[in-house]
Amino acid sequence: MTNPLPIKKRLSFIDRFLTLWIFIAMGIGVAIAESLPNVVSWIRTSETGGTNIPIAIGLIFMMVPPLVKVNYARIPKAFGRKDLIYYSLILNWIVGPLLMFILAFLFFPNNPEYRIGLILIGVARCIAMVLVWNDLADGDREVATGLVALNSIFQLLLYGSLAYFFLSVLPGMIGFSNSSINIRYWDIASSVLIYLGIPFLLGWFIRTISVYLKGEEWTITKLIPAISPVTLVFLLLTIIVIFSLKGDTLLLIPFDVIQIAIPLLIYFIFMFLLSFGLGIFVKADYPRNAAISFTAAGNNFELAIAVAIGTFGIASGQAFVGIVGPLVEIPTLVLIVEIAKKLKQRFYAKEAA
Repeated sequence: MTNPLPIKKRLSFIDRFLTLWIFIAMGIGVAIAESLPNVVSWIRTSETGGTNIPIAIGLIFMMVPPLVKVNYARIPKAFGRKDLIYYSLILNWIVGPLLMFILAFLFFPNNPEYRIGLILIGVARCIAMVLVWNDLADGDREVATGLVALNSIFQLLLYGSLAYFFLSVLPGMIGFSNSSINIRYWDIASSVLIYLGIPFLLGWFIRTISVYLKGEEWTITKLIPAISPVTLVFLLLTIIVIFSLKGDTLLLIPFDVIQIAIPLLIYFIFMFLLSFGLGIFVKADYPRNAAISFTAAGNNFELAIAVAIGTFGIASGQAFVGIVGPLVEIPTLVLIVEIAKKLKQRFYAKEAA
């Protein structure tokens, strides 16, 4: 299955050098942290209820264009094969958390704070940025949106229970001390509402109004190409803000950052390649395979950070791991987008033709 009425990309130059722009944005963020303390102080104070407003705005608006591109009427029919839904859910809610649990104990057997931080990330499945990565890799937008909706529901239902199991039950079963943790339901619900609900409603509303007033063809050929640059603009602005707030951490304790980055890198790449390989094995077409694989590889760092701060405090090692997470995830997933395109050429040449 391919996306209907493919859109000619107008950001080919930016797409081609996206990794470079990412690193430039990181550098700008670190430079702001070092040279403009008043700007950093203003960003830090722009918070409400534990949510940083500039970061939230960036995350929300970078996802609106991909959600405008979604043909919502196709979502119920997008999967076609139920087996793809089942193996996606198994990857997200069994394999992913278990893999991060194993990596946490392998890399931090004597550091419970960092270990817990990684486990909290592993249980928090991606409900937001996957739409951006999937769109950049030409994955199926309807499948990605449907999986994000499913993961949002499962996150509301399962995050607290899974976090409790992996932190307070399973460690004791393998001879380690258990960790007590209190997961607040609102931490999960607010993350879903802010980082998925708002852009989802905006994307649906813009597309619905555009199709109603101007028709579907105009929406696809005129509106969507015009607003597509918004995703990358806000992605880069969000990276600048994140690194202006937390980039100095890379300079203060770089060895700890590297230690945390290694298991995260292994996790992202392994989960993507495992999912993509399974997709090839079960003969999923490229758009579906890409959507499922990016969903399996991503994590909801906003939720993991919120839970870590609420439970252990903002200065805790658990929160520090959550903060390092997106600094590692963004350039890694940009790299994986390029890997996906190479795999498409290698394994889906006939389909592309």
